[in-house]
Amino acid sequence: MKQIKLNIAGMHCVSCAISNEKVLQKIPGVSKAVVNYIKSQAIIDYDENQVTVEQLRKAIVKNGYQIVDEHKSHGQKSHLKHGLNLFIAAAILAIPGLISMFFMIKLPGSFWGVGTWQWILILFTTAAMFGPGLEFHLGLVRQSIRFKADMDSLISLGTLAAYFYSLWAVFNHGVTYFESASTIIAIILLGHYLESLSTGRTSQAIEKLMHLGVRQARIIEGEIQKEVPIDLVKFGDILLVKPGEKIPLDGEIIEGQTSIDESMLTGESLPVDKEVGDLVYGATLNQQGAIKVKVTRIGQYTILAQIIRMVENAQNTKAPVQRLADQISGIFVPVVLLLAALTFVVWYFIFGVPFSQALINMVAVLIISCPCALGIATPTAIMVGTGRGAQAGILIKGGEFLERAKKIDLIVFDKTGTLTKGEPAVTDILSATEIRNQKLEIRNKSQIINSKFQKEILQIAASAEASSEHPLAKAIVKKAREEKLELLSVKDFRAISGLGLLTEVDGRKVLIGNERLMVDHGINLEQRIENREQRTELEQQGKTVMLVAVDSQLIGSIAVADTLRPQAKEAVLILQKQRIEVVMISGDNQKTANYIASQLGIKKVIAQVLPNDKANEVKKLQQQGKTVAFVGDGINDAPALVQADLSIAIGTGTEVAIEAGNIVLMSGNPLKAVQAIMLAKKTFTTIKQNLFWAFFYNVCAIPLAAFGFLNPMIAALAMGLSDVFVVGNSLLLKKKKLDG
Repeated sequence: MKQIKLNIAGMHCVSCAISNEKVLQKIPGVSKAVVNYIKSQAIIDYDENQVTVEQLRKAIVKNGYQIVDEHKSHGQKSHLKHGLNLFIAAAILAIPGLISMFFMIKLPGSFWGVGTWQWILILFTTAAMFGPGLEFHLGLVRQSIRFKADMDSLISLGTLAAYFYSLWAVFNHGVTYFESASTIIAIILLGHYLESLSTGRTSQAIEKLMHLGVRQARIIEGEIQKEVPIDLVKFGDILLVKPGEKIPLDGEIIEGQTSIDESMLTGESLPVDKEVGDLVYGATLNQQGAIKVKVTRIGQYTILAQIIRMVENAQNTKAPVQRLADQISGIFVPVVLLLAALTFVVWYFIFGVPFSQALINMVAVLIISCPCALGIATPTAIMVGTGRGAQAGILIKGGEFLERAKKIDLIVFDKTGTLTKGEPAVTDILSATEIRNQKLEIRNKSQIINSKFQKEILQIAASAEASSEHPLAKAIVKKAREEKLELLSVKDFRAISGLGLLTEVDGRKVLIGNERLMVDHGINLEQRIENREQRTELEQQGKTVMLVAVDSQLIGSIAVADTLRPQAKEAVLILQKQRIEVVMISGDNQKTANYIASQLGIKKVIAQVLPNDKANEVKKLQQQGKTVAFVGDGINDAPALVQADLSIAIGTGTEVAIEAGNIVLMSGNPLKAVQAIMLAKKTFTTIKQNLFWAFFYNVCAIPLAAFGFLNPMIAALAMGLSDVFVVGNSLLLKKKKLDG
């Protein structure tokens, strides 16, 4: 199965898009076709063994539209300029008609019994009708040949009726409506321009992402540096990135250290420290040091390319709520034609009003009707919502997931990697030579160790552990580097499996490990009873406590644990305020899990869960009538993500989890999960507002026109403004807060 995108020209309303969808879906071999009116684009999934691309293109052309190659299609600015020029021309040509509405103009002379001013009106109106207004009449012809009708058909029929009746009336001394015909053309073109201007802003997020990429890269080949176009960079090339430059492509740092601004990917404003071995991503900004990067991903496989593709796919999907609007839009134009004809018949034949009045009421019905507002109510909100999400580091894979997120009443967080950082860090340092409670509780990187005893313990332990590859050892060494402690010389390093290590640091014998290691080497653990009590307290909190002894004397201990993410507690609090129940699931023992949950204010904990049982636990919650969202980041989270009603995957996790996620968070910040749900709720609220307005507008406007209460020019203005209102309401999503 393949997928292709085709750019379609000539669509002027949602019914055009629906018509093309129906034509494409009838073709054997096409499994799915979605036509986006706002983007003038068709996304088609097809079996290349049953249908060719040329057949797909021909089907759209046969339906009355044109296929425009991407490299030949007009850009947004050109399209807007063309629309503005058409409106200006139509507005100028409508001036004589507007003047005649307010002033009685009489000029000397006549021809064929028709005054000079009337000829001026005929000339200007004809120019407006078949100049700027020609596209509407050509649309009518194209659709009529196929026994179809769209918005162009309604506008063309309405203005042509007013125009030709006015021509007849000129020579028969009747009431003319030239001003209606020319002014309607101008107003409709103004509405199209404003709609294009507004809808263009709905897809700005994609355009901004596309412009983030780098065009040139600096390749290092031996001692030679050279700049080449980004397309010539290959997998495995070594790139030099200087301070202030963007990272050209995804890769791994092989030399240097720096801080990277990754806000364009994650939505996080704070820079991220990077060193050798860390991954960096294309289009992110190198802020400090010069680094060498080995390219690991190029072209469509980079994170930026994947984000763009994911957002584009989301914007081309339809939310379930849109189905009703599409069904109505699909039959809207034929129904309006019937109502317009009925309006004329009732007024002329039943109420006996003059032909001109019955005709003008019919024209008002044709002009006021607007399926566009109904059809764009959902897609514009989805485009703005998904774009807003992408800028905040929240990737929503489709409109249906926005609708699902709105219904969530329970959210399950996997503990490790979501509520916690997923990597060990030093949390406490206890000194055996200090009084009770004089200990360090490390809460963030910037906190400085004030006690000389604690500094000494950390320095000795980090020096000894520097030769180990164990994750706990790395956590201790990392903390020492953060505190800018000098590592001491080490010799005779020996790891003792399951117990700890034995080594010599700066000429002193050092032991680091558990109690058994200390006992085996004759270390007295009862030197300070307070120290033992504190160790027990830390162990009850699920922390790993390593004892440190120097020259057969216990000097203290270091506690290491997976630490809470700074924003986790705030995220839980916001969700609870929104009346969304929060559950934590973990493989830890119940005591440790309960302690973590108590720190966050989570009341329901599911502990001691094996990885393959997480999905079953989600299913149990669903059987209780809950609509469940699951937030996870690991391979073992994938089954639970698939089982959940809404799956939220942490983008810093595994690709398997990301693939299973309906929503992908590009950073590990738990607040992003909150923002994703808030964004979904606000987007869905906007969709409902748009749909209400579109239904309300048509339910009220069409009867008013049919009953003769609306002048056709006012009807044209109302129709144009209805589209602009829907788009403008959607654009307000860009400014709405996502913090609850």
